[in-house]
Amino acid sequence: MTDHGPGPRNDRTVPATAPGTPRRTSLIVTLVLGGLTALPPLSMDMYLPALPEVTDALHSPAATVQLTLTACLMGMALGQLVVGPMSDKWGRRRPLLTGMVLYVLATAICALAPSAPLLIAFRLVQGLAGAAAIVIARAVVRDLYEGVAMARFFSTLMLISGVAPVVAPLVGGQVLRVTDWRGVFVVLTVIGVLLTLLVHRRLEETLPPERRQPGGLGPALRTMGGLLTDRVFTGYMLAGGFAFAALFAYISASPFVVQDIYGASPQTFSLLFGLNSVGLVLAGQINGKLLVGRVSLDKALATGLTVITLAAAALLVMTSGVAGKAGLAAVSAGLFVLMSAMGLSMPNASAQALMRSKNAAGSASALLGTSTFLLGAIASSFVGLGGEGTAVPMATVQLICTLAAVASFLGLCRPWQRTGGTEEAAVEVPEAADESVTPPA
Repeated sequence: MTDHGPGPRNDRTVPATAPGTPRRTSLIVTLVLGGLTALPPLSMDMYLPALPEVTDALHSPAATVQLTLTACLMGMALGQLVVGPMSDKWGRRRPLLTGMVLYVLATAICALAPSAPLLIAFRLVQGLAGAAAIVIARAVVRDLYEGVAMARFFSTLMLISGVAPVVAPLVGGQVLRVTDWRGVFVVLTVIGVLLTLLVHRRLEETLPPERRQPGGLGPALRTMGGLLTDRVFTGYMLAGGFAFAALFAYISASPFVVQDIYGASPQTFSLLFGLNSVGLVLAGQINGKLLVGRVSLDKALATGLTVITLAAAALLVMTSGVAGKAGLAAVSAGLFVLMSAMGLSMPNASAQALMRSKNAAGSASALLGTSTFLLGAIASSFVGLGGEGTAVPMATVQLICTLAAVASFLGLCRPWQRTGGTEEAAVEVPEAADESVTPPA
C-alpha cells in the first residue's frame, strides 16, 4: 500500500533504471503520466472552439477573451516555480495530489464565471493549480530514466498526451452542440476528478528520501540559479520554450483565423486541429522508435527546429499575400508541418535539458515548464494585436519564435563542440552534488 507521507520511513519509492535498461513502469503508470502531461492541452484546447461564443456571451472583444488562455498559461508557468522545488523537498505525490484537488475546484468555478474579468481570474487559479501535473510528471520521468531511455519515454508520453489535442477540440465542438461554453468546464472538472483518483491509487513515490533537497526559498533559488548559469541547460530550455511559443501562437490564434477569417465552422476547425495534432503524435513516434538511439538527440532536435522555421516562413508568405492569396487548404498544410515538427523538437529538448541535473529534477522541470508557458503566454498576447481580420500577426510571431529557438540552440548549446550531443560537465546542486549523464549517441 502506497503511503502519502514524505517521511523516509513511510515512502515506498520506485528505483530508477540504468541507461539502456528496459522500462519498468506499468502500463497504468505510463497512462497516468500521459494524462498528467495531457492536462494542460486539455485545459486549453477543449476550450478553443468556444472562444468566439464566449466573446458574444460575455460581451467582450476577442483580445480580452484570448486573455483567458494567457491567464491559464501564466498560472501554469508561475505555479511550476513553486511546485517544482516543493516536489524536490517533499517527494512527488503530496504536492501533486494537492495541486490536482485545487485544479478540480478552480475548473468547477470557471463554469460559473459571470464575466470575462472573473473568468480570466479563475483561469489563472486553474493554471496555478494545474502546474503540478506537468512539472511533476516530467520530474517523475527524470527519477525513473536516464539518457536515451528518457528521450524514448518522453516520445511515448507524446503519443498519449498528443491524443489530448486531437480529442479535446472535437469534444469541445460536440459539447457546444448540446450546451454552451460553460459545459466545457464541467467536462474538464470530471476529467480532473478521474485523474486525481488515478494518481491517488496508482502513482507511487519516485523520489527516495536520500535524494530530496533541503527546503526554503534560499536553497530553491540557489538550485535554480545553478541550473540557469549552465549555458547548455539554458540553451535547451530556451530552444524548447521558443518552439512551444510558436506552437501556442497557433493555438491561441487559430480559432479566429480558421473560423472568422476563412469561414470554417467550429466542427471543421476541430477536425483540422485534430489532424495537426495527429501529425505531432506521428512525428513523436518516429522520433522515439526510429531516431533516438540511431542518431544523436541534437541532430533530431536540429531537424525539428529547421522544419518548424521553414514552415513558419512559408506561413508568413502565404498569409501576407506576397505570393498571392492563399486558401484554407494551403494555410492548413503549413500549420500541419509546423505542428508535426514539434514531435521532433520538444521531447529531445526536454530530455537534453533534464540530463543536466539529476538530484534537482523538480526544479529543472519547473524552469523548463515556466519558461515554456511564459513564452507561450507572451506569444499568445501578441497574436491578437493586429486585429481579427488577418493571420499575418500569427505567422509573424511564429517566425520570430522559431528563429529565437534556433539561435538559442546554436548559440548556447553549441552541439558541434560536444561528443555524442551532451557535455560532460554537470550542473552542481547545492547540498546535493549532481552527476553528469552522457547518453549513448
